[in-house]
Amino acid sequence: VQLQASGGGLAQPGGSLRLSCAGSGFMDYFSIGWFRQAPGKEREGVSCISSSGGKTYYADSVKGRFTVSRDNNKNTVYLEMNSLKPEDTAVYYCAAGRPITSTITKGRSYDYWGQGTQVTVSS
Repeated sequence: VQLQASGGGLAQPGGSLRLSCAGSGFMDYFSIGWFRQAPGKEREGVSCISSSGGKTYYADSVKGRFTVSRDNNKNTVYLEMNSLKPEDTAVYYCAAGRPITSTITKGRSYDYWGQGTQVTVSS
């Protein structure tokens, strides 16, 4: 499975961005997680969507502002980010894996990673 994240950029506080994670291979076999890493900070698991799209997870820091979805016909997963805050600034990565509930935010549960896309929230 190969993944490519895109859609990052510069947004103002309160603004929106939509990230895409395009995959090849058997992407619909895997859950897709979104992670982010800001300079000097540890990588954070932000969101995850199950292979069917029927289950989703959000970190408390983004709950109510971010929405994850997937279109398996297009081998693409989306992360809609609204009400952006400066603290959302980070490189965002998508990853494919088969995590269990207790490891959904753990990078080691994911086998395939995209290259990352920069999100900067600033006025």
